[in-house]
Amino acid sequence: MNEAQKTERADVVIVGAGAAGLMAAIWAGRAGGGRRIVLLDGARKLGAKILIAGGGRCNVTHEQVTAADYAGSTPNAIRKVLLRFDVPETIAFFAELGVTLKREETGKLFPTTDQARTVLAALLRGVAAAGVEVRHPNRVAAITRTPAGYQVAGDWGAILAPRLILATGGQSVPQTGSDGFGYRLAQAMGHSLTPHIFPALVPLLLPAGHFLRDLSGLSLPVTLTVVSGTGQRLVSFTEALLCTHFGLSGPAVLNVSRYYLDTQWHAPAGHLHCHWLPGRDEAQIDQELQNLGGHSLLRWLRPQLPERLARALCAAAGLAPETRGGDLTRPGRKTLLRTLCALPLPISGSRGFRYAEVTAGGVPLAELVLKTLESRHSPGLHLCGEICDVDGRIGGFNFQWAWASGYVAGIAAGAA
Repeated sequence: MNEAQKTERADVVIVGAGAAGLMAAIWAGRAGGGRRIVLLDGARKLGAKILIAGGGRCNVTHEQVTAADYAGSTPNAIRKVLLRFDVPETIAFFAELGVTLKREETGKLFPTTDQARTVLAALLRGVAAAGVEVRHPNRVAAITRTPAGYQVAGDWGAILAPRLILATGGQSVPQTGSDGFGYRLAQAMGHSLTPHIFPALVPLLLPAGHFLRDLSGLSLPVTLTVVSGTGQRLVSFTEALLCTHFGLSGPAVLNVSRYYLDTQWHAPAGHLHCHWLPGRDEAQIDQELQNLGGHSLLRWLRPQLPERLARALCAAAGLAPETRGGDLTRPGRKTLLRTLCALPLPISGSRGFRYAEVTAGGVPLAELVLKTLESRHSPGLHLCGEICDVDGRIGGFNFQWAWASGYVAGIAAGAA
């Protein structure tokens, strides 16, 4: 900023025009009663993450949302924010903006147009109708706290406001603008971050040469379980797994990823196991194997699993697929049983923030007043969205957090 650029004044400044920032802007404008509200974003085109969400259809929310669908901060803290703007209110809000939602079999709610642009356009109309000034690309380089409030500055100039909302996102899909710089802004205002910030809802990698990488394109329902380094079962997901050229993806993998990756910070580190025949316990499968008689392993597995996978699992257990039940030794049967019911997956990493749908970690909710999401360290500062230490599973839960937290922060800042 050069000397010729004078500092403007506003009543509320919102940094970040993603889902949470747009929501905060709408409600700040509605609650503001004519106050000057400015929304800043560094992107040339707004809403990139909204446009790519749900395969370009934007999974707006889920029919049932509870704190149990999230990780990060305490369930009680997350619950208090979610209850301020629940799913029925979300449905009504978007209907008011002209977006009707439809429910799919999974409980996910999408716009009836099946177009994410419908959602983004409605939010931008809502922002305009609320009287909010949108400025982009205006990247914020620094925030300074002053006796009069917060000075938000960049090479475009500076704005001073008594109320500031940080909705800068996390680090997922950084090419859309959420590159983690918001964390530095929050820290400059006195906030701490969780010890670890890492990708969530992210595909996982397997080592080169692992047999599942040779089954690229194969997809089927499985149960994935994260086991701690001390042997405690931490969490399980029963959904579709997709084998890929790099490792694993699909709903089960994305949902389990943050829990597995979180265990890697501990010693001993956790493990990930796969049950290929979900819904059936080991005792039942063991009995079936003992009763095979003259039938081969492949004949038994073929109706239950894709043949390529059945053959690969037999090979992983050191058994020929043509082995007959009567020829199966007890050690061989036990090895196959472990391979089918608790195959260790030697994860070598994740595809990183570039391919992650959300960020795990961030500013703890314990540092915010939950009723307003106002900072306990820096009065007049509110935080919402992915910058907070809250991440949900796939299915519209992260958007619901954006709508709820954006509403709480926006209406509090606008009415202050």
